[in-house]
Amino acid sequence: MFAQDENEINTEDVQNTNNPFEQKEPEYEVQTEQEEEVSEQDECEKLKAELDDLNNKYLRMAADFDNYRKRQMQERESLLKYGAADTMTKLLAVLDTFERAQESLKDVEDVQSVKEGYEVAFKQLMDTLKKAGLETIDALGAEFDPNLHEAIAQTPTNEHPDNTVISQMQKGYKLADRVLRPALVNVALNEEE
Repeated sequence: MFAQDENEINTEDVQNTNNPFEQKEPEYEVQTEQEEEVSEQDECEKLKAELDDLNNKYLRMAADFDNYRKRQMQERESLLKYGAADTMTKLLAVLDTFERAQESLKDVEDVQSVKEGYEVAFKQLMDTLKKAGLETIDALGAEFDPNLHEAIAQTPTNEHPDNTVISQMQKGYKLADRVLRPALVNVALNEEE
């Protein structure tokens, strides 16, 4: 393919050179029906695999949620069943004090020692309940509040402002901000002149 003479032109080289003026037809890939079928099958298999993966993820998530729900239900039942265990454990010391007082009362003739023993036991009980969150509702002299007090009587009087608690028949108690038992009270009702 080398020219023997520099002036000699090899016709093969001329035919293989790119002529900028010569228009070439674009080459199109023509897919056969068989190739289209294969690509559709590949796409279908990919979609099936993706669907299977999503279904598996969904099933795992549903199982995890079901396990979470069961765990929550067990914890709630346990809390209801054993929630007072801590308070009861604290009250055991008070119970022990009452039992010792009961033993010591068998041979007691001095009323003052019984009174002192009772006061010690009562103070210990109240301290334990306060540590557990129990609060007494202070009603005497306060304005009547139906959320905290239960009026069992109304006394006409001009000595106290209207709707004021003038006496308390039974103490009320709260646990944190929840009323366990309202105070039973007598409320002042101003007399009309």
